[in-house]
Amino acid sequence: MEKKTLGIVGGVGPLATMFIGEMIVRRTKAAKDQDHVNSIITNNTRIPDRTAFIMGRSDDNPVPVMIDDMAKLSSIGAEIIIIPCNTAHTFYDELQMGSPVPVIHMIRETMKRAAQQGAVKVGVLATTGTVTSKVYQQAANEYGLEPVLPSPEIQEKVMSIIYDNVKAGKNADKDTWREIVNHMENQGCDRVVLGCTELSIVKKEMDLPDFYLDSLIVLAETAILSCGYELAE
Repeated sequence: MEKKTLGIVGGVGPLATMFIGEMIVRRTKAAKDQDHVNSIITNNTRIPDRTAFIMGRSDDNPVPVMIDDMAKLSSIGAEIIIIPCNTAHTFYDELQMGSPVPVIHMIRETMKRAAQQGAVKVGVLATTGTVTSKVYQQAANEYGLEPVLPSPEIQEKVMSIIYDNVKAGKNADKDTWREIVNHMENQGCDRVVLGCTELSIVKKEMDLPDFYLDSLIVLAETAILSCGYELAE
């Protein structure tokens, strides 16, 4: 398979952008620099907040800014694009239509992986924007999975971890995280999807087990394979 150049629409958020860059390097089978995925990364922190726009708290539409970034990436050689932000996939159809090159669908790939792993009842931890847009629920249905969502009270705690902790450059509050985890386990989930790239940072910080399916790692691995490279053992 011919190797392709990867474009990463970053800045959504900045730490998740750096993390997926690292994961692509670590998950690629390589013996030297030249064996790694040729990548172009933007880290545009001026992309408007996706959840605020979806929930009607902001009139700043992130889609035109991301489409502009995809055009820039394509103009300097990107042949496949990823967006390391689950909430942005609410606008996937618009983004793909506006992109000169294919855009990998992070959420479908994550639910596909859950199905491949034999999951049936899949918990979804994500931003309120992602939950409200039902992109994970729709992807779950496509792969015959039952999506399980947090209660409104627990969803507020998920948002606190994402915004008050990770996006603010702090470690996740362990007591709050324990409440979230207990709630999802009590609902009988056999997998819990970390459907926000900030939660991928939490998994790394806390060294969480494979019970937690990390959407960012799924995206990184899918990008590696889609660009014609092999995964590390």
